[in-house]
Amino acid sequence: MIEKRQIGLTGGIATGKTTVSNYLKNQHKLPVFDADIYAREAVSIGSEVLNQIVKRYGSDLLLPDRRLNRQKLGEIVFTQPPEKQWLEEQIHPQVRDRFLREIATLPQNYTAVLVIPLLFEAQMTDLVTEIWVISCPGDRQIQRLMERDGLTLDQARARINSQMPLSEKCSQADVILDNSSTVEHLIQQIDVALMPDRDNRK
Repeated sequence: MIEKRQIGLTGGIATGKTTVSNYLKNQHKLPVFDADIYAREAVSIGSEVLNQIVKRYGSDLLLPDRRLNRQKLGEIVFTQPPEKQWLEEQIHPQVRDRFLREIATLPQNYTAVLVIPLLFEAQMTDLVTEIWVISCPGDRQIQRLMERDGLTLDQARARINSQMPLSEKCSQADVILDNSSTVEHLIQQIDVALMPDRDNRK
């Protein structure tokens, strides 16, 4: 019997991580821990990371209510790799710490989901016992990102290109979820991957 199962859910931007994590949480009642939530908390009003961001880029990066203007910051980091690296060096340690604290609260025998978009880039693979990568065709990924975030084609491409290639993530996956078809097809793959005695590896 598996004493603990920590599923690292990752993939490219706009490939369907939220769809998968919501299904695992709502239908399978699994605890889901999300790196994006922890990253937003790390730059909340009054946080040390936000203070460092303002110190580096100026108060123009703040909205009138003193919250971080994520869109303006994105325009910087998604076009300047060194700045993206600097930002991640500020945020990733805090995200890792939150994951460790949450995992410590779980019982001995459990299955949990860690949603980590930058699982490989942030070197957090040691936090999980298996890696699930959500994949979809590049043109569909671009279209989803443009529709979701209201981006231009160039902006969407810049965000995708700033990440590790999806093919490289798939090459390191224990499970690949193909999100190029219907939601029903995606759900079927999730259910198979959850079965402890079924091999859904690439």
